[in-house]
Amino acid sequence: MTSEPAAGGTAAGTARTASSAGPDLSSVSSPAKLSALLAGIGYLADDGVATAAFLSLRMGKPLFCEGEPGTGKTSLAVALSESLELPLVRLQCHEGIDAAQALYEWDFPRQLLHLRALEAAEGGRLDVDAAEQSLYTERFLLARPLLTALRSSPCVLLVDEIDRADDEFEAFLLQLLDENTVTIPEYGEVRAAQPPLVVLTSNRTREVHDALKRRCLYHWLEHPDLSREIAILRARVPGIGQRLAEQIAETLQRLRTMELLKPPGVAEALDWANALRALGRDELDAASAATTLGAVLKFSEDLDRVRTRLDAVLG
Repeated sequence: MTSEPAAGGTAAGTARTASSAGPDLSSVSSPAKLSALLAGIGYLADDGVATAAFLSLRMGKPLFCEGEPGTGKTSLAVALSESLELPLVRLQCHEGIDAAQALYEWDFPRQLLHLRALEAAEGGRLDVDAAEQSLYTERFLLARPLLTALRSSPCVLLVDEIDRADDEFEAFLLQLLDENTVTIPEYGEVRAAQPPLVVLTSNRTREVHDALKRRCLYHWLEHPDLSREIAILRARVPGIGQRLAEQIAETLQRLRTMELLKPPGVAEALDWANALRALGRDELDAASAATTLGAVLKFSEDLDRVRTRLDAVLG
């Protein structure tokens, strides 16, 4: 954790370095070993994903994962956290996100109470300079995800759906990605002793600025091929048989070739498998598919389109 400032605070510009305690990651010596760790918790990474994640870990560079929704971008960050036994810190981006939501805020109500207490203790004669200095200390600092990640290093920092944020927020991230530091004007600079493993995800709803991408390793995630999707279903859905896994994966592959508003991803494949298992189904037929399509398709237009061609979709 960031060191507690001395009484009266610390001058702005002072660097505070977080603790470097954490698990030993030196045993992760190759993409194959990282892939095995991920597989151990149910995330089946292909060679490209495993190599990109390994290089990000080894080189200390952020990993920028882009791809269609449902290709496992967010799940990769979660799986890295679990398999490497590192805490996960998640920043969910959205339109209009700013530094106060992503980095820190000052606890204004507590600061106000503190000022009133000082004023009462000093009989109404407040030393303004001393009071102001005492306000901007650790006790009044509310850490948001980015600051939490630096103070919790090493950890996995997931900056999810960066394409939802705006250009100004991307520019704000550059110092953190470049130097693993953030600057709080009233408080000083906070620096991670060990860089967090940063994973940024994008659904490519807009182009992210080149300045951000240049600081990252880039990987485009595709939907899994048939054999990998079958393996994912067998690994992640308790009790599912080979036949049902094959039928679901084959159907998902066909659905992704259709002009749907939202093609289903791996998450939908898992939901469908779990729904069918909850109904006690060991095979996928037209009747069970028709009643459970809501686990896979999320728009009425897609449901109508698929239902009119259900026999062909099921193969």
